Amino acid sequence: MQPTATVLVYSDDSNTREQVRLATGRRPAPDVPIVEFLECATPAAVLKELDKGGIDVCVLDGEAVPMGGMGMCRQIKDEVFECPPVLLLIGRPQDAWLATWSRADGAVTLPVDPVEFASALASLLRSKRALSA
Repeated sequence: MQPTATVLVYSDDSNTREQVRLATGRRPAPDVPIVEFLECATPAAVLKELDKGGIDVCVLDGEAVPMGGMGMCRQIKDEVFECPPVLLLIGRPQDAWLATWSRADGAVTLPVDPVEFASALASLLRSKRALSA
């Protein structure tokens, strides 16, 4: 198992980014690596970091401004070679169909529920590890 996993968190709201960090803790589950966060507040920053590589999972805020996480997800799924799995933060459970449209690999509602979020993130980290093996 790799020593750490890099999770990119995109939201224009620092409180949302903090919710993600707090819900994850050091690691979302015992069988996945310790998580290091890379925070981005703008779409340009997300694209720059993805171009560098080394991102294991992206967490995108569907309510972000000026570009929501759903549009950002669809763009990176189209444009980024071997795009990492994406966990989308959505405003309402009824928005799950939009997460599907955006091609997100998972979705959880805001505000972040720590148990639901950690479980979803751990699942994506496991799938990423399985694909890399």
